[in-house]
Amino acid sequence: MNDHDKRNSPRIDSHNLISYVCLDENDNPIGQGMGRTLNISEGGILLETHVFIDPQYIVSFTISFEDEMMDVKGRVSYHKKRDDGKFESGIQFIETDEPKIRMLKQFAVMFENEVD
Repeated sequence: MNDHDKRNSPRIDSHNLISYVCLDENDNPIGQGMGRTLNISEGGILLETHVFIDPQYIVSFTISFEDEMMDVKGRVSYHKKRDDGKFESGIQFIETDEPKIRMLKQFAVMFENEVD
């Protein structure tokens, strides 16, 4: 089974700059950085960074869709170092409530319509 078969929702290419904060188990900030989303789905994002994000930490960030801002937390479920020295981290959303899921679905529909 490949990664695509495991997904519950389709990934949509989306390149947005985001800042993130890594939190320990008590929600204390451990580190912060900048990255760029490579794709997004209802369940998570693929994030490109210049530094490794340790999977033991929670990643907190804000995603903006047009005029809407959404605070999100997630866990690193996948990571790799690319040949160019950058890192890719699959971030699985946690604590995602229904309004956030609706916003992600709206973004997906809007983006697919722009591509067609």
